[in-house]
Amino acid sequence: MTPSALGSSGSPLDLLVRNWWAVALRGAFAILFGLAALFLTPLTIGALVLVFGVYMLADGVIAIVSGVRAASHHERWGVFVFEGIVDLLAGAAALFAPGLTLVVLIFMMAAWAVVTGALVLWAGLRAIHGKGWLIAAGAISVIWGILLFVAPIAGALVLTWFMGGYALFFGVAMLVLAFRLRAHHIAGA
Repeated sequence: MTPSALGSSGSPLDLLVRNWWAVALRGAFAILFGLAALFLTPLTIGALVLVFGVYMLADGVIAIVSGVRAASHHERWGVFVFEGIVDLLAGAAALFAPGLTLVVLIFMMAAWAVVTGALVLWAGLRAIHGKGWLIAAGAISVIWGILLFVAPIAGALVLTWFMGGYALFFGVAMLVLAFRLRAHHIAGA
């Protein structure tokens, strides 16, 4: 296949064809992450809480710096500093009490699922079109949220398995794409 058949030189498709190996690397790393999430679940959950903690610490510092800069320009600064302090506390909690942080994150997710599910369920009861689907989606969300409240650690495990499954499927799709791009690259060379 000629490069003109694949797209004009410099097109996004041409760029992907020339860099098929980068797509393959993305796929390979996604598969490795997926396998780690599925077979090293406690380690994966711990790593996610650790990354969250580090992120919150960095975000807290940046928010406080923004507050100080705003104060030096005689602008509103209190919200930035308050946000920074809350972020620093959340980051410290994640690093020094990762189990508690995990449960809090799962409870937040559970509350979100129950509230949004209830709103979707309410919308479904009032809908004219798609009524059944809205009711089903809302009910599933509410049930998922309740299950997370009842068994937060099991919920964290299931979420990690879903993430691992997603990463595996994504990685395989990227590898298939990469080798198809490689075939186009070889044919065009």
